[in-house]
Amino acid sequence: MPHKSPDHHDAELLLKVYDLRREPVMRESRVAIMSKFWPKSFEDLQAVTTTPDHPLNAAYRQTSTYWEMVYGIARHGIVNPDFWIEGNGEGLFLFARVAPFLPQVRATYPRAFRNAEWMSTSCDTARAVFTMFQERVRTVTGGR
Repeated sequence: MPHKSPDHHDAELLLKVYDLRREPVMRESRVAIMSKFWPKSFEDLQAVTTTPDHPLNAAYRQTSTYWEMVYGIARHGIVNPDFWIEGNGEGLFLFARVAPFLPQVRATYPRAFRNAEWMSTSCDTARAVFTMFQERVRTVTGGR
């Protein structure tokens, strides 16, 4: 059960997570995914995820697993989710791009994005952030 109020331990973890986002390879992966990853179909998503030499494959794997770890920290009650999402919304932007295809993704990877999905529904702040990102994705991808 998540604790109700954030404390200095939450802040320390938040700063460590932020610091990891600044690591050069992670930063490169984040930029690639945020600027170039806009699947309009499950096939678009599958091309990235199942083709090891796809230009976005490594970046996708790095960012998706990173955000799953980050959101798992909140899902397992280690940090306050409302506090956590204030500094960690970017992963929900990635999840908003994958969410329309989640049933198909989970046919092969049943546990995929379960922490991001939990975060997107766990608190008012996360729901609002996720909804905002869903609208942005629909605009860019033409309504998917």
